[in-house]
Amino acid sequence: MASRPAPTPAGATIRRVTAIAATALPVLAADAATKAWARTELADAPVQAGWLDLRLGYNSGVAFGIGAGAPGWLVLALTGAMVAVLAVVALRMRPPVAAGLVLGGGLANLLDRAGDGTVTDFLSVGWWPTFNLADAAIVAGAAWLLLGELLPSRRPRAAEQQGPKPSTMSALSSTAEELQAGDLPNPGSGVDAVLDDRDGNGR
Repeated sequence: MASRPAPTPAGATIRRVTAIAATALPVLAADAATKAWARTELADAPVQAGWLDLRLGYNSGVAFGIGAGAPGWLVLALTGAMVAVLAVVALRMRPPVAAGLVLGGGLANLLDRAGDGTVTDFLSVGWWPTFNLADAAIVAGAAWLLLGELLPSRRPRAAEQQGPKPSTMSALSSTAEELQAGDLPNPGSGVDAVLDDRDGNGR
């Protein structure tokens, strides 16, 4: 049975980019839709929902209100630079789905900020600055990437389990070659010897 060919570097890069894009694009769409809904439905009054309230707010800072007093062009430039770095680093991040969450969230906030210099926030837990869906995607993706780096990988263990297979196949191949060359004893010779001894004793 023919083995599956090893993936080429170009093919692996294409699959990684596809996985990142397939994650980042839904984050972009969902964030834009929820922000548009919040600007319309939460403009008059917030919605009390228990541990998570829906409260409209606008952030002129970088993230979670940080740098709110900085000039708008500076915040936009810093945000754009951060997203550019994320786009480059995302190609090396594992898993690609987590990288897509981080990149999608960064792009969503950048596009929102490009309009009027602010980012729409509407999720409030009371003890944390108001945030949005893009912020949640960034935090979730970053936590996933961090866990991926801290937790031990199962690949070496799988490789160890597959390690003995080549030696076993080599042993079987060597045994077959010895049988063909006649180096191994013939099991039938022992039976013939026993029969000869019996005949001799009977005589």
